[in-house]
Amino acid sequence: MNELAGKLKEVLASVLPITFIVLVLHFTLSPLEPNMLYAFLIGSALVIIGLTVFLFGIDQGLEPIGRGVGNAITHSNSYAVIITVSLILGFFISYAEPDLHILANQVDSVTSGQFDNTLMVAAVSIGIGVMMTFGMLRILKNIRLKYVFIGAYALIFILSFFSSPDFLAIAFDASGATTGAITVPFMLALAAGVSAVKKGSKVSEADSFGLVGISSTGAILGVLVAGFFLKNGKLDGVLPEADISSAGLLYTYSSKLLDIAWESFLTLLPIIIVYIVFQLFFFKQKKRKVIDITRGIVFTYAGLVVFLLGVNGGFMAVGTQLGLQLAAMDSDVPVLIVALLLGLTTVLAEPAVHVLTNQVEEVTGGSVRRRLVLIFLSVAVGLSIFMSALRILIPGIRLWMYLLPGFGLAALLAFFVPDLFVGMAYDAGGVASGPMTATFSLAFVQGVAAHVPTADVVSDGFGMIAIVAMMPIIAIELLGAIYKAKSIKASKGSVIKKQSTGGKHG
Repeated sequence: MNELAGKLKEVLASVLPITFIVLVLHFTLSPLEPNMLYAFLIGSALVIIGLTVFLFGIDQGLEPIGRGVGNAITHSNSYAVIITVSLILGFFISYAEPDLHILANQVDSVTSGQFDNTLMVAAVSIGIGVMMTFGMLRILKNIRLKYVFIGAYALIFILSFFSSPDFLAIAFDASGATTGAITVPFMLALAAGVSAVKKGSKVSEADSFGLVGISSTGAILGVLVAGFFLKNGKLDGVLPEADISSAGLLYTYSSKLLDIAWESFLTLLPIIIVYIVFQLFFFKQKKRKVIDITRGIVFTYAGLVVFLLGVNGGFMAVGTQLGLQLAAMDSDVPVLIVALLLGLTTVLAEPAVHVLTNQVEEVTGGSVRRRLVLIFLSVAVGLSIFMSALRILIPGIRLWMYLLPGFGLAALLAFFVPDLFVGMAYDAGGVASGPMTATFSLAFVQGVAAHVPTADVVSDGFGMIAIVAMMPIIAIELLGAIYKAKSIKASKGSVIKKQSTGGKHG
């Protein structure tokens, strides 16, 4: 119960600031319809409850499974087994990721079916499966992370020259959306399980991160390749209307419950099947351990359902409405300020962010505090959504003007920070863009784009997640540079102290 109470305290500190911002805007600049406001407040409560239960379930169920699978396939000493299992796991985990389906449905809806949601999910999942397999082999073959990322993003930018701005924006958004509440905990645990088998603590530390970042590049490649088959044409987009006020609150949530419950079940089903297969043939765990993991999966499922119900029931519609109302004002300043504040706060409510920061603190033995990582991520995402809003308001700013120098800087910084932070940084880029960002923040930005005459709902409305996925990479690498500088200083101080002590004894 103490662990559950700790999770609740953590979640309250994360979600309440978002609620506070919306309430302040409601009573000042952007009043909401009563039913929309009530739906949002109910959604906030459901997000708090769901996120608390979900994170508790992750610790009890998904992380032990991921670590166990990673250990088992590594001990098989068969590259055929590793490649086969990684391809299958990568595809199905990605295919079941709720965040990816949220984004794919938004793309399908906004483009009126020009980019079908099923095609998008399949393309992304294939890309994830291929790159996750490559990431697993990288750990076993001791390939340096910085070279993998430089190669992957070099290929992406080559392909981007042959893609339309619409597909480019959606592709980078997909890389962030696909690394969500289910994918990230499992991949982090899988990487930790594989790296733990290797000799050397420092090598194991560094290899515990990076798999999420490598896998997310597969999503970009998958969409860009799909764009070639769709002739990379211009996608016409119209933002669908969302009106909670026309329906009762009970209907608003009850109408979504069965779909979310079914989608959440499909999300966890591949992982359940994997656990059953590995338990029968590899783990052979005792009854008590099986019961503990089963309970963890049940908690994860219940928490995910409640969390997604809160997000979809209240958050998205309010985000769109706030974007529309603020963009309609005479000044652009309110849009930019709210965008910054949303970024600073929404990232703290991301489930996968908490999973990553906890693992960072655990893997580094507490030398890198999770609170410090959260601060760096919060500032990075705040600047990301600010930059996204600025891009919509100023017609001359294109997405590539952010991404090209941004990822170039990230590649350069990788040569000056420890490998541990390189993997951490690219993983952070993936986890920062989870369900809260893919729903509330994206809805807000699309609401702004829908009202600005010079903006395009597709090419400007999408692309925000891409920036959100980029800025944390730079932020964590800067944190790595600070960590390295302090380590060097501490090491020099220790040497001087030893020399001084030795001189006295002499």
